Amino acid sequence: MKGLTVALDHLGPREAAALIRDGKLDDLLIDSDAPRPGTIYRAIAERPVKGQGGMFLRTPDGTAFLRQVKGLKPGQAMLVQVTSFAEEGKAIPVTSSLLFKSRYAIVTAGKPGINVSRQIKDDDLRDAALEAAHEALADAPLPEEAGLILRSSCAAAGQGEIAEDVATMARLAAHVLGDEGFDAEVLVEGDGPHALAWREWSEEAQIDAEAGSFERQGVDEMIDDLRRPRVALPGGYTMIIEPTSALVAVDVNTGGDTSPAAGLKANLAAMRDLPRQLRLRGLGGQIIVDPAPCPKKDRKQLEGMLRAGLKREATESVLAGWTTLGLMEIQRKRDRQPLKELLK
Repeated sequence: MKGLTVALDHLGPREAAALIRDGKLDDLLIDSDAPRPGTIYRAIAERPVKGQGGMFLRTPDGTAFLRQVKGLKPGQAMLVQVTSFAEEGKAIPVTSSLLFKSRYAIVTAGKPGINVSRQIKDDDLRDAALEAAHEALADAPLPEEAGLILRSSCAAAGQGEIAEDVATMARLAAHVLGDEGFDAEVLVEGDGPHALAWREWSEEAQIDAEAGSFERQGVDEMIDDLRRPRVALPGGYTMIIEPTSALVAVDVNTGGDTSPAAGLKANLAAMRDLPRQLRLRGLGGQIIVDPAPCPKKDRKQLEGMLRAGLKREATESVLAGWTTLGLMEIQRKRDRQPLKELLK
């Protein structure tokens, strides 16, 4: 089935959203019990970590950790935002650089100025988006020292939609940044899967938001495939993805193909699909890929294929290089919880 479909449903008690591209699962969001990225706290400083330049903070959801702290004293209240999901047994990772994100606009605390996404190339569209933003800010001005980013999704939106979104984010930012409370409190709850789908999946798509959409769209079966480590690749090749406590191991196999080009073809197929598989499985941290046999001269081609896929990812991912044993190293931000944990 060609085109994009967004399915909004639940997996048991958990809210969930699926993006299906040309009949293939492209993205999957499932709610969890952990604090959501984007949540904003009024947190209380508790104790510094000597040698690391960090500070442990008290929040209503438990202990948080803030890096690169200067001039913060125990007992002091400050605004922080959750950046990603905490690893088991560790503090909630937070930042003091607040972002108020919506579908068309991002208000940036402490970074003044109005900018338009570089992905909007058409000058008329850029001017229309800026006009809508200025109109909105005339009634709902930005807080002092705050800025605005108009997202690429503005290219396909009407000026009224953009103006409404900008005004909503500006008012929210003004309310939060003007906070004068003293105790730990949740000021803004991070977006759940349905809100995130609306915010981040801005391409034109068919929406199925009725109960049972996952079953109708075949998402349940696609999720069952993600429970298994084995990934079938075009050409009869396979890729095994197995997360451990220390890293994520990826093994590429040629199957029954014994031709001289089998290794290269299997590796290219794996590199093409690996970013999607990591995204769907919610995997990050250190990722080690054991490619199918291929000479060193083919490495540049594999790197190019993988980098092209990682460049399109919203999650920060870096191809670190190769080990002396011929393994590929990738570092990926942990901005999602592993699917395996959510489906327990």
